[in-house]
Amino acid sequence: MIFAAVLAGGSGKRMHTADMPKQFLPLGERPVIIHTLEKFLTCSRFEKVYVGMHPDWVDYMRDLVQRYVPGFADRICVVPGGSDRNGTIFNIIHSIEETYGQSDEHVIVTHDAVRPFVTIRMIEENIDAVLRCGAVDTVVPAVDTIVVSEDGKVISQIPNRAQMYQGQTPQSFRISLLKELYASLSEEEKEILTDACKICVVRDYPVQLVQGADTNLKITTPGDYKIAQAMVGGKIGD
Repeated sequence: MIFAAVLAGGSGKRMHTADMPKQFLPLGERPVIIHTLEKFLTCSRFEKVYVGMHPDWVDYMRDLVQRYVPGFADRICVVPGGSDRNGTIFNIIHSIEETYGQSDEHVIVTHDAVRPFVTIRMIEENIDAVLRCGAVDTVVPAVDTIVVSEDGKVISQIPNRAQMYQGQTPQSFRISLLKELYASLSEEEKEILTDACKICVVRDYPVQLVQGADTNLKITTPGDYKIAQAMVGGKIGD
């Protein structure tokens, strides 16, 4: 079976929104996360769309589902998130396996709740690729030169930009594979994980690339939010 996992455990600190996580901010006439959910609900290949939410906001998210997408409520499952990104993913996996059992055929397509401009093409290509390869990342080629500095003061190296990509989401995995690779990691290796794809990279498992888009914006800062408002035709503000 194929499952979507919308990851919404963030607190929005870089948005300076102490009262409300950034995924709940209004974007046009609907909250950011509803825009994101609607993209995944459009894809009929998903058995269910899971939302991994900070425990303090689970009930609020369920209310949003009933308010904005009540006709899809039976396809959406809101579960408490973990202490970090991978913890949230594995909480969702646990919920999937409680309901549908364990199977080597289960795959999960994970996505940031604050990337509302993901396209159906990206979602479909992630599904096709993960069914073939087991692990997938969505990327765009790096446009700017990438500079590496080990001490934050001087340049250590400048990699070949032709080989550099910027990671986006969706990131997709065969669930049994992700669990197996994660269980094989030491505690030290787990501490250096920046996202789920690195679980595969640390264990030298090949991750297939899917082409993302510059418009697949992650709303992280106030500047990102202004751009997103402009993209949906809203007022940019000051």
